[in-house]
Amino acid sequence: MLDILHQEHINIAKLLDVLRDILAAIRSEKPVRFSLLRDALSYLEEVADTYHHPREDLIYDYFSAYRCNEPSVITNELKEQHKEIVSSGEALREMVAMILMDAVIPLDYVAAALEQFIALQQKHLDYEESTVFPLLRRSLTEDDWRHLEHNWAHMTVDDPLFGREIAERYQDLATQLLAV
Repeated sequence: MLDILHQEHINIAKLLDVLRDILAAIRSEKPVRFSLLRDALSYLEEVADTYHHPREDLIYDYFSAYRCNEPSVITNELKEQHKEIVSSGEALREMVAMILMDAVIPLDYVAAALEQFIALQQKHLDYEESTVFPLLRRSLTEDDWRHLEHNWAHMTVDDPLFGREIAERYQDLATQLLAV
């Protein structure tokens, strides 16, 4: 399960590279494909917020309940990070939607919101990969993992961007990922 989550982190990191390229284009006043930004944010909301984080929370909640001496330290930090990411993403998606409807929004605002979103995502990935995942590997037993796998099976979904088939709405984003 952690290997799957790790691969999803790699995929999210690839999207963060696309977002960094968009941020660089905004900052250097080059043309920006806001539809690509919308698609990347949409994917992150659809997959990360809807499937990835709840699956992580399944493991974290179990760990906190059965294997952690100070559960609030880790789980509170993770849940707070998840909330911040969702909130930042929602604000950025609204801004991009307005731009795509021809609203005039200063690019400095967009750049600041995008930079914050990227930073929150990166901080979160780094924390999980460097601190949380190693702790889970050391702490959870084979029986724990079997129990978690049973619940995990009900949360499995084919990834619409990195899965077997790329969803039509993410074709442009998939092409961009190949170019990065």
